[in-house]
Amino acid sequence: MIFKAIVYVALKKGYSDPEGEATANALKGLGYPIERVRASKSYEVYYKAENKVHAKKLIDEMCKRLLTNPIKDDYHFELSEQK
Repeated sequence: MIFKAIVYVALKKGYSDPEGEATANALKGLGYPIERVRASKSYEVYYKAENKVHAKKLIDEMCKRLLTNPIKDDYHFELSEQK
């Protein structure tokens, strides 16, 4: 089976987010009533797995080994089977 995972990665609370801060300042400069912006990124990953349980295990492993830095990043993912 082919699965699609959308992985969302963001800095954990307490870590400096220069990209988010710069974006917030730019939006404030344009006149928007911004309180805070947190930058994040996402990945779309398409891969083969035997079943949904195996697919979850694989994407979690990918996140921990490469897509995130477990020390400073939080992540979650959405998983769907592709037809």
